Amino acid sequence: MLVIRLQRTGRENNPTYRLVVSEKARHAKKGTLEILGHFLPSIKEPLFKFEKERVMYWIGKGAKPSDTVARLLKKNGLEKMDGFILSYTKQKPRKEVKAETPAPAVKTEEAAK
Repeated sequence: MLVIRLQRTGRENNPTYRLVVSEKARHAKKGTLEILGHFLPSIKEPLFKFEKERVMYWIGKGAKPSDTVARLLKKNGLEKMDGFILSYTKQKPRKEVKAETPAPAVKTEEAAK
C-alpha cells in the first residue's frame, strides 16, 4: 500500500521534512518513490510547499496520506482531505471502583454457643 508521509531530514534540534510517497511497509528513509514537497516547521512562519498536481495524482493511484500530512494539506488549501484525517475522541473518565473489603467477623457470645 502506498502512503504519502513526512520524511525527517535536517540537523539535530532543527528538523526539516520532505513530503514523500513510499510503500507503507518500508522504512521512512528508504524506498521513496517520489519527493512531492517539503515542510520547514522550525522557522517563525512554518513553510509547507508541495506539488498539488502530483499529490492528487498519487491519491488517484491509491496512495493514502498520513494523518499529519492530511491535516497539513487541508490547512494549505487542498480539498477532500477530511476522509483521511483521524478523529480523536476524548476518553471518558474511568469510574473509580472502590474495593469493598468484607468487615471482620465479630464473635459474639451467642454465636460461640
